[in-house]
Amino acid sequence: MRLPSSIFVSVSLFTAETIAALYLSSTYRSAGDRIWQGLTLLFTLVPSVLVQLTLIFIHRDLSRDRPLVLLLHIFQLGPIVRCFEASFIYGNASSTEEPYVSITRKRQMPKGGLSEEVEKEVGQAEGKLFTHRAAFARTSVIQAFLGSAPQLTLQLYVCVLQQDVSVGRGILMTISLLSIVYGALRCNILAIKIKYDDYEVDVRPAAYLCIFLWRSFEIAVRVVVLVLFSSVLQIWILPVVLLNFFIFFFYPWILFWQSKSPFPENIEKTLTRVGTTIVLCLLTFLYAGINMFCWSAVQLKLNDPDLINKSQNWYRMAVYYMLRFVENATLILLWYVFQTDFYRYICAPLLVLQLLIGYSLAIFFMLVFYQFCHPCKKLFSSSISQGMWECSELLCLLCQKRNTREPDDKPNLEPLNTTIFMSVIMWKCSV
Repeated sequence: MRLPSSIFVSVSLFTAETIAALYLSSTYRSAGDRIWQGLTLLFTLVPSVLVQLTLIFIHRDLSRDRPLVLLLHIFQLGPIVRCFEASFIYGNASSTEEPYVSITRKRQMPKGGLSEEVEKEVGQAEGKLFTHRAAFARTSVIQAFLGSAPQLTLQLYVCVLQQDVSVGRGILMTISLLSIVYGALRCNILAIKIKYDDYEVDVRPAAYLCIFLWRSFEIAVRVVVLVLFSSVLQIWILPVVLLNFFIFFFYPWILFWQSKSPFPENIEKTLTRVGTTIVLCLLTFLYAGINMFCWSAVQLKLNDPDLINKSQNWYRMAVYYMLRFVENATLILLWYVFQTDFYRYICAPLLVLQLLIGYSLAIFFMLVFYQFCHPCKKLFSSSISQGMWECSELLCLLCQKRNTREPDDKPNLEPLNTTIFMSVIMWKCSV
C-alpha cells in the first residue's frame, strides 16, 4: 500500500495558502486597502467552500450519520480532517486483518506487442485510501483554478500597481503558483488514469518533471501576460477574459447539443434533473476556468457516461496551443505599444522576448512529455509529433493556396477554401 503523499501535499498547499491569504488580508486592512482585502478573502473563501462541498459529495457524508465531520467542514477544516482519516487508515492497514477483499484486473503495458492481465486483491483499507486520493485529486484542481489562479493574478496586479513586492504578497504568490502547477499536474495524471483505466499506469519521475516544467512555464507566462495587458488597457481585459471563458464554457454544451444525445441521468442516483444540471454547469465552469490559464488535459464529453472524452485528439491540442500562442503574443505586443512611463525602468523588448520564449519552452516540455515520457505512449495510435505535423501541413496548405491563387479567381475560391479548411479543423477537433 502506497503512502498517501498526494493527500499530504494537497492539504499542505491548501493550509499554507489559506494562512498566507488571511495574513495578507489583515495587512491590507491595516493599510486601508479595503478592495484588495475583500478580493483576497473572496478568492480564498469561495474555493474553500467548493472544496468542502466536493469532499462531502464524494464521501457521501450527507447520507451518513457524521455530524462532527459535517461541522468541521462548515468551519472549513474538512481537508485537514480527511488527511487525518487517510493517515489513520494507512497506519492501521498492516495491523488489522481485512475481513473482505475485492479482485481488480488491470492490464500491463504492452511488451513486445503483448499485454498481460494481472489480478490484484484490494482490501477495504486500500479502497478507502483510493477514495481519499481521488477526492483530493479533484479538490486540488478546484483549489488551483478557482482560487489560486485568480489569487495569483490579483496579487501580481497589485504588485505592478504599487511597484512593490511585500513579503506577504511574495509568499502568497509563490504558494499560489505552486498550487496551480500542482493542480494542473493532478489534472494530467487524472486524465491519464481515466483514459487508460484498464491498464496499470506507472508514472515515472521524468514524467512528473516534464509536466511540472511544462505547466510552470505555461501558467506563469499566461498570468504575467494578463496582468501586463490589464495594467495598460483596463477596459479591454474584461472582454478578453469573458470571451475566453464563454468559449470554453459553452463548447462542451455545443458538442452535446450537436450529438442529439439524451440528457445525462447517471451522474448520481440521488440527484434530480435540476441537481444534475447544476453539477454539469459547475463542471463546465471548472473546465472553462482551467482552459483560461492552461490546456485542460481532461476534455469534457457530456454525452459520454463518464463525462470524459477518452480519445487522444492531437488536433484539438495543436489548435489550442497555436491560438493561445497568438493570443499571448498579441496581448503582450499591445502592452508594448500602449505602455506608459510607468514601465520606464523595465526593458520592454527583453520582457516581451522572455515571455514568448517562456511559452515556447512550455510547448517544448509538453512535446517531450507526450513523445518520450508519457506512461501510456505505447498505446498511442499516432505520436504527438505526427499529429502536430499533420496540423501544420493543413495550415501550410492553406497559406500556399492563398499565395498561388490568381487575382481573378480570388473572390470565388477564397470562401470555398476557407470553408473547407475550417470544416476539416472542426472535424478533426471533434473526433
